[in-house]
Amino acid sequence: MTVWLVGAGPGDPGLVTAKGLELVRSCEALVYDVLVAPELVAEAPDDALVISRARLKQGDLNELLVELGRRGLEVVRLKGGDPFVFGRGGEEALALAAAGVPFEVVPGVSALSSVPASASIPVTHRGVSAQVTLVSGHSASGEELDYAHLARTPGTLVVFMGLNHLPAIARGLVAAGRDPHTPAAVVSNGTRPDGHSVSGTLGEIASLLDGLASPVLLVVGDVVAVGAQLAAAAAAAALPA
Repeated sequence: MTVWLVGAGPGDPGLVTAKGLELVRSCEALVYDVLVAPELVAEAPDDALVISRARLKQGDLNELLVELGRRGLEVVRLKGGDPFVFGRGGEEALALAAAGVPFEVVPGVSALSSVPASASIPVTHRGVSAQVTLVSGHSASGEELDYAHLARTPGTLVVFMGLNHLPAIARGLVAAGRDPHTPAAVVSNGTRPDGHSVSGTLGEIASLLDGLASPVLLVVGDVVAVGAQLAAAAAAAALPA
């Protein structure tokens, strides 16, 4: 028996890895995140135990995985994105290790690059950005973000799970010295059919959020302007001759 911590990808069910899909199709128990595409959950065998983690606190979820593993089941813990990129996969792995339950991690396609790419935004681009900084937007609620450091860090800033705190994050960056004219974009439901994005400057991005739904990623940096060029080029190429 093994508990597999599997990344489901950023939302589009076609972006799960081949190994991840194989494990879902052969598992005896499936515990899935609410943001996982229903099409992937439906790939589990008809006789598999299928559990949503929607109402489970993290501690309860850890105990559930240990219990299922100790029952000798092949368990797939299907997590949005990548288990080890703001997915709390490390916590689940530590709980399993402490309980002596074997586990393996199957990486997933992270929202870090795939969600911006769904809006034509490259997180790195030669001559524009050679590094990427990622932070959790939830950290803003506890005033854990080092705005002074982030404001002077070159390259691209990607903020996960930042919709509720995005106005405060934008204000904090500007107050700490980041140019308010820095290009910025917010991508909602990236890679999904209902995906949508808005772009502007860091100083105005908080005023452009009407109608956007979680999950979102905030991208700050000159790569957003590169993305606008790419989107325009793609649109022009699609026009009939």
